[in-house]
Amino acid sequence: MSTPVRIGIIGGGLMGREVASALGRWFVLNDFPVKAELVAVCDLVEKQREWFRQIPTVKLLTADYHELLRSSEVDVVYVAVPHNLHEAIYLDVLKAGKDLLAEKPFGIDLKAARSIEKAAKESGRFVRCSSEFPFLPGAQRAFQKIKEGKLGKIIEIRSAFHHSSDLDPNKTVNWKRQVKTCGEIGVMGDLGMHAVHLPFRLGWNPTQVYAQLQKIYFERPDGKGGMAACDTWDNALLHSEIKIEGVDALIRFEMKRLAPGETNTWFIEVYGTEGGVKFSTKEPKTLWTFQRGKEQVWQKVDLGFHGPFATITGDIFEPGFPDCFMQMWAAYLAERAGKLEGRFGCVTPAEAVRSHELFEAALRSHQEKRAIDL
Repeated sequence: MSTPVRIGIIGGGLMGREVASALGRWFVLNDFPVKAELVAVCDLVEKQREWFRQIPTVKLLTADYHELLRSSEVDVVYVAVPHNLHEAIYLDVLKAGKDLLAEKPFGIDLKAARSIEKAAKESGRFVRCSSEFPFLPGAQRAFQKIKEGKLGKIIEIRSAFHHSSDLDPNKTVNWKRQVKTCGEIGVMGDLGMHAVHLPFRLGWNPTQVYAQLQKIYFERPDGKGGMAACDTWDNALLHSEIKIEGVDALIRFEMKRLAPGETNTWFIEVYGTEGGVKFSTKEPKTLWTFQRGKEQVWQKVDLGFHGPFATITGDIFEPGFPDCFMQMWAAYLAERAGKLEGRFGCVTPAEAVRSHELFEAALRSHQEKRAIDL
């Protein structure tokens, strides 16, 4: 018998609608221990709220998130709002006695992230942070290959998220382009959690970082006939050092809003003395593996549809963003129910704080033009 869990959303925009899509398809999960239903939605914009009226399970639509938090019909709250609102709303969710799936970057800065982590511990509520791309079958296969320990001594890692949404200089400014709402860490807060999730879960914690940060467009149309300042970082390269089993290795985290030719690409590459592994969402069915021999050969493996949680979807089909997003939600609710059973889980509060420590060090590195110890 599946345990029912009632979910509320604060922020009914792009990601809020993805939650509705994932929960609406919940029946595709095979023998899953939790039955998840969307029951409440909060958004300040009436048009955004009205979109959710078509979902039969939704009982509450409101512009006041406090009303949603007062509802005894809500068990878990997902929050997708600008970064400057994270701390206050996340703390209110915990004070209301609700469990939380938070959006990245888990606060506008390190201070906010630590405040949220502290409140989560003190409240005893179940809290995790969103990062969906490592739940794709290819990412999971890469993760398992690395964990097998057959790559030899790790030499180098690239973990990245690239897209090109800001290449058009005439794109209207939004909250992600301004420090007051996005945070000084800019693109690192927007995309960085995707890049650090899998390496952090492998225990690859940087000991030093040298950052190269770029601001490419300093202003954009404000949508009112004028121009508005853009003061966040557009692209970031974080050259880091880590120790793996006592051996020094290099890891580069790449986060780019202006990456020509990239629509929305997450990838990881790991190179070792005995083997290697590569996966990119550009080739969602393809896993590249390498094994040292007389000849240097990369092998291409054609993947099927194998997520951490079994679904009705046939193995021959290709996975996409809605699928890894659903797998992330399945991981969250399974772990909340004590049923994760060794499978890959969502970003923990401690990992979210660690990402902020890395990003803050990156800001300092860029400012001082030197490597910073962590």
